[in-house]
Amino acid sequence: MSAILDPLAARYTSWLTLPAGLVHDTSDEDPDQVRAMPIVLRVERADPPGRTPLLEAAAAAALAVCLDPRAEPGGEWHEEVTAWIAGRIRKVSRRARGAHWAAVQELPGVTVRVGDAEARALVPGRVVDSPRELSRLQISGSELPEDEPGPVPPGVPVLLLNPVVPMTAGKAAAQVGHATMLLAAALRASANEDALAKWATEEFRCAVRTPDKATWDALHPGQDPAAAWQDRRVVAVRDAGFTEVDPGTVTVLAQWP
Repeated sequence: MSAILDPLAARYTSWLTLPAGLVHDTSDEDPDQVRAMPIVLRVERADPPGRTPLLEAAAAAALAVCLDPRAEPGGEWHEEVTAWIAGRIRKVSRRARGAHWAAVQELPGVTVRVGDAEARALVPGRVVDSPRELSRLQISGSELPEDEPGPVPPGVPVLLLNPVVPMTAGKAAAQVGHATMLLAAALRASANEDALAKWATEEFRCAVRTPDKATWDALHPGQDPAAAWQDRRVVAVRDAGFTEVDPGTVTVLAQWP
């Protein structure tokens, strides 16, 4: 599989153990060069999707863009994807419906459907260059009621949302998108190419759940992310704290089956 996520794996441990104040520090950034991956959530007014399948669709779509053949060296997405991965892994979720949802299908990216839910991850780029079809979409208003998704299907990676940190569906969509990228990067770093290739054939399907606090605490890597992956096949998403949560908050624990 592609080496495109290798830089993410290389800095994972240092990011997870960085002091909380430093994860929020953007003093070295040029605002005009800030890059992000847009994730568009289809939320129709009359028939909104379930929260869990929408998050699962967003998680799969984000990774699908990164590992798409068009993101490989020589592909039309390669320059944009690699420039984004080389910096901060920002994602911005927006909601769309009707004609606006149809319009974003024309922008480069990947749409994933899970049950009654659809999400489209777009090729990342400079935020200041966002096309009108995207910039006119609202970031707020993506909240959906909690649902009861049932048991996790066997053999599926599980993305566990922090049970004590409330997040809107839009925020959670970005965080689970980070989680699938980290899982894929960890699989490559541990030379588990066969598992990653098989996951690709399954369209990067995953299960999003909210555990009880005891389960969360038992899986949390703390200050030893290498042991968490080796012993429990767990990676953690740590947020910079620009929206909704405090800097340094671990928002998602992702566990490989």
